Amino acid sequence: MEQLQQFAPILLIFVVMYFMMIRPQQKRAKLEKQFEQDIKAGDKIVTKSGIHGRIAELSEDTVVIETMAGKLKLERSAISLELSQKANKAK
Repeated sequence: MEQLQQFAPILLIFVVMYFMMIRPQQKRAKLEKQFEQDIKAGDKIVTKSGIHGRIAELSEDTVVIETMAGKLKLERSAISLELSQKANKAK
């Protein structure tokens, strides 16, 4: 019984870390992946590096976006869920 009481605080720390750090990160990664799959031609997006554009073409792994400067070919993972949502709400 005393051994269990000694390990209880350590176990509690791991449980708190899971619910405060690991689980939200997994949830965010799942949302990002779903967002990457749901994008379609014509959607306005913002990349993680801050480039704004509209999706012109899609393939399995890449996206071609139209910007004011021309067309750019990017990986789907370069599109930011958070920045794209903020940009679409602002307009």
